[in-house]
Amino acid sequence: MGKSAYLSCRVRNLGNKTVSWIRHRDIHILTVGSYTYTSDQRFQATHHPDSDDWTLQIKWAQKRDAGMYECQISTQPVRSYFVRLNVVVPTATILGGPDLHVDKSSTINLTCTVKFSPEPPAYIFWYHHEEVINYDSSRGGVSVITEKGDVTTSFLLIQNADLADSGKYSCAPSNADVASVRVHVLNGAMVGANRKMNVSVKDERYGPGIENKLSWLRSS
Repeated sequence: MGKSAYLSCRVRNLGNKTVSWIRHRDIHILTVGSYTYTSDQRFQATHHPDSDDWTLQIKWAQKRDAGMYECQISTQPVRSYFVRLNVVVPTATILGGPDLHVDKSSTINLTCTVKFSPEPPAYIFWYHHEEVINYDSSRGGVSVITEKGDVTTSFLLIQNADLADSGKYSCAPSNADVASVRVHVLNGAMVGANRKMNVSVKDERYGPGIENKLSWLRSS
């Protein structure tokens, strides 16, 4: 998405016939020969006299441009060649979502990946409660590491997590929709109070009315 798409149609022995490009989504004639018949200036047909290729260029391709296109030759009956355009949309994901639980005083480690992007995002902003995270704030202990490539990965690290660090965190790349996750910082005393659990469940393997008692100690 956002790059130029090129749809090619090879026609030999064209003679005095013409080549048209038609968008099937709305049966719209986009080009006839080298002339463009749409107000959308992103569409353009190109052809070199010493070539058999007739190419439809779509500049700054968008998601709505995906679909079937027809290269049509003005013979009787008409002859057609169909091309399907798939527009890949960059996608951002925060691993481990939609909810993450961390202990108080530990480190919050959020990982955001950006996939299906023709080029790495120009920037990635992190938000907490809809506000941009300031890495130089007086809180301290906040850092971001970003590794760009075919898959771009951004790591948000928040040391010594406190209850105030709970809430919604969002990763906002320049070329993809926002991805969000909700972080729950747990008070150690609350976790310790629920360590032991006794569960009574029916086990059908032993017949109706027989209960299988289970008890375990949750590790901290």
